[in-house]
Amino acid sequence: MESYSYVQKEQIRLRHLTNTPHPRPPLPEIGGARGENIPELCPATPAQTAMLPVIFHVDMDAFFVSVEELFDPTLKGKAVVVGGDADQRGVVSAASYEARKFGVHSAMPLITAKRLCPHAIFLPGRRSEYVQYSGQIQQLLCDYAPIVEMVSIDEAYLDFTGSERLHGNLFQLAHRLRAHIQEKTGLSASIGISKTKLVSKVASDLAKPRGILRVLPGHEASFLAPLRIGKFSNNGTTTERRLNDLGIVSVRDLVLAGKEFLCEVLGHWGESLYRKSIGLDTAHFFFHEEPKSISHEHTFDQDTCDLEIVHSTLSHLVQKVAHRLRDHKMVAGRITLKLRDFGFQTITRTVSLEEPTQLDCDIQQRLMALLKRHWNGRRRIRLIGVALSSLGYGPLQQDLFEKARRDKMAKLYQAADQVRDKFGFASVLSARTIK
Repeated sequence: MESYSYVQKEQIRLRHLTNTPHPRPPLPEIGGARGENIPELCPATPAQTAMLPVIFHVDMDAFFVSVEELFDPTLKGKAVVVGGDADQRGVVSAASYEARKFGVHSAMPLITAKRLCPHAIFLPGRRSEYVQYSGQIQQLLCDYAPIVEMVSIDEAYLDFTGSERLHGNLFQLAHRLRAHIQEKTGLSASIGISKTKLVSKVASDLAKPRGILRVLPGHEASFLAPLRIGKFSNNGTTTERRLNDLGIVSVRDLVLAGKEFLCEVLGHWGESLYRKSIGLDTAHFFFHEEPKSISHEHTFDQDTCDLEIVHSTLSHLVQKVAHRLRDHKMVAGRITLKLRDFGFQTITRTVSLEEPTQLDCDIQQRLMALLKRHWNGRRRIRLIGVALSSLGYGPLQQDLFEKARRDKMAKLYQAADQVRDKFGFASVLSARTIK
């Protein structure tokens, strides 16, 4: 009953905000129906509802922090920040709801988080455990829905279109799903339900924590209307600031501005933003989305010119990008090294390969050559990164004399990948990395 009471409160709050008198010009007709406050699609009839998409957005509540609480229950109810020590240079990966009350949020510098919430408990995180629990959750979701799209380590879209007869009432289905996740993993989730990805995601966010919120077909526009633009879509701060300067603060303001005006201000993105503002999200499910590039980078706690530290870090990054490359069953034709020094000067150097590869040793060799050529070993480094691009599925064109050695290395890396997938990435590391 906890989630129902939360939903009722949200619906009352949103209904109040939506119906708040606010002088505005007449609105254009959308789909043959004119709304009182904003363009509103006609509520669907039972027969139409059976044919409409049913999209769940399942979002784990403070996922990283919740996993940490499983290992240390004394953390429950406390302000917790995951990302590193408070005096480190890194950023916040996750924060408990208790820490968020003080303004702490993800991607915030750890130093800033410490200033806002000095009593918070700062933790380095358990990446391998997060991945392991994410895999368990994904498997649970796949047991329920025919189509599951994991969009990050702690959230997924589920398409239940046409399966309501099989699963029954959508609220009851959401309750069963959430209870199953809690039972099997000890972790809580929030669920948003609607006919579009965007609206479901917004609904799950409003339902947090441990809530369920459904937006009925035909009511998407009025549901979105009172939200601030920053809450409604992942617009960049520059775009949001530009719209705010034009007096466009809420989603309702986007609708009132009109498609033509938004296109004039934002170009082709304006039309997409307008369609989303009236609940016509155009996002689809992507089953096998191919990456254009694969990259990883590392920011050192302290600027360094220690050759051993730089080499071991580079080796660790190589193993991570190569593992992801093989996970996609792809090969890379270009390798890029990124270096940023203590003065924030950044250089990137790229080498093209005659024969695409997915082997750690090949990637490592090319990057070491780039590093030797473009770093004198004396200039202190703040950040180092590795990127693979020109990705494809073509077979490795191996030199006949090298074939036996490469086959042996490929089997070695595949075995390491299997262990990492089961026990976490840190379960297998090269000797160069362990210093």
